[in-house]
Amino acid sequence: MSDTATLSSKFQISVPKTVREKEDWRPGQKFAFVPRDGGFLLVPVPSMTELKGLAKGANRDAVRDRDDRF
Repeated sequence: MSDTATLSSKFQISVPKTVREKEDWRPGQKFAFVPRDGGFLLVPVPSMTELKGLAKGANRDAVRDRDDRF
């Protein structure tokens, strides 16, 4: 059985403690709601520090520009 939550009169939902602990979610963390199969997928938005180094080793000489788009 999955954990459930109730939408409050202020349209807020509390994430169950088991989910917060399993995913290591913290107060103030931002999330994106991604439409998916008639519902939504709740995805943590990475911070700038978490994104640092993401493109390490990428070839910057092969940059696309508007001329190669359809």
